[in-house]
Amino acid sequence: MKKTIAIGRIRSFPTFSLLLICGGLVLAFFFFSSSPVSAALFATLTPTQENLWAFVDLPKATYTPTSLPTSTPIPTETPGVMGMEVVADTPIPVVPTNAPQQPEFAPVYTGAKYILVDISDQHMYVYENDTLMYSFVASTGINNATRAGTFAVQSKIPNAYGATWDIWMPSWLGIYWSGGLENGIHALPILSNGATLWAGFLGRPVSYGCVVLGSYEAQLLYDWAEIGTPVEIRW
Repeated sequence: MKKTIAIGRIRSFPTFSLLLICGGLVLAFFFFSSSPVSAALFATLTPTQENLWAFVDLPKATYTPTSLPTSTPIPTETPGVMGMEVVADTPIPVVPTNAPQQPEFAPVYTGAKYILVDISDQHMYVYENDTLMYSFVASTGINNATRAGTFAVQSKIPNAYGATWDIWMPSWLGIYWSGGLENGIHALPILSNGATLWAGFLGRPVSYGCVVLGSYEAQLLYDWAEIGTPVEIRW
């Protein structure tokens, strides 16, 4: 009987003791975790995140400049040279034999048209009723062969022929006589082979005394001018 009771006490004692120990541990943990000391302790034990990046020391690429293209030198323009030879004392081209003879007096003109030729500017100004109608580049005679003065249109020939030079002078407007020949205003002369004489040289003295215009400008003037239209040539 005593042996049985003794065994029962031995078995029940550990269970009750275990409960007491667990309860004490719970209370102790509760009071310990709520104290400032435990908070500081847990703060120091907080793990930090591992850095997953790092600095890498890479060598900087070097820049090698490419060679620049060399500039192409701009060629300098060489002034052109007029390839024309003028023979001294060459007779001025004549008009056809049926051209009107030199009148004793200039034709009387009562219109409002007027032609001005400026030798120094190598230019022609065409007026009507004191209004500038046309402004043309012109060429007068070499060696001052074009006479200055006040004249008038005394003949109109659609295409005058110069027998001395075998040339045609379109849109001819005769303005004054020089000896037995008539000087006038006309377009660039046409040679017997069809080439245009003095093309590209307008604006400088090139003729033998006449006033020379471009082909289109001479035709405009020919259609506009009337017999008796005053023509003033001055420096």
